[in-house]
Amino acid sequence: MRERMLAGDWYVADDADLLEAYQRAVDLTTAYNATTAREGERRRELLEALLGEVGEDVTIRPPLQVDYGTQIRVGARTFANFGLVALDVAEIVIGDDVQIGPNVQLLTPIHPLEAGPRRDKWEAAKPITIGDNVWLGGGVIVCPGVTIGADTVVGAGSVVTKDLPAGVLALGNPARVVRELDRS
Repeated sequence: MRERMLAGDWYVADDADLLEAYQRAVDLTTAYNATTAREGERRRELLEALLGEVGEDVTIRPPLQVDYGTQIRVGARTFANFGLVALDVAEIVIGDDVQIGPNVQLLTPIHPLEAGPRRDKWEAAKPITIGDNVWLGGGVIVCPGVTIGADTVVGAGSVVTKDLPAGVLALGNPARVVRELDRS
């Protein structure tokens, strides 16, 4: 099932390998979330063990929640405030110099609309890409398959359901571009 999941195909998550990978992530996030601000070196070690890639000078304030962790790449100098939820059934790529407000959700999983397959626990996922120098305000939700272009700002509480171009301010539910931003 892991191969199906990674390929973006429909799968059922009760596969033994997926359960083991999930439990590993739970163990690492539990340890990470128990650290204090004075344990910067330990936090870094745990992030490097948990995530697929961690750039230089990355700060992610606990609590952090992930599905597997290994499908998350975080660029250099990125900051995520308290309460980041990054469900990485598909890849999540976060660029350099990204600012993530508190309680942001990056959600890659999708579920069938039909009752039977949903009841049978089928799911799939679509990747999320966040460009360099993006700012996601507090409580932003980024939906499966979304790409947010570099230098874009997404206002607090917005729900991003479709790709956003580079260098814009987007607000609302669903998030809509309200204006272009100066990118100098």
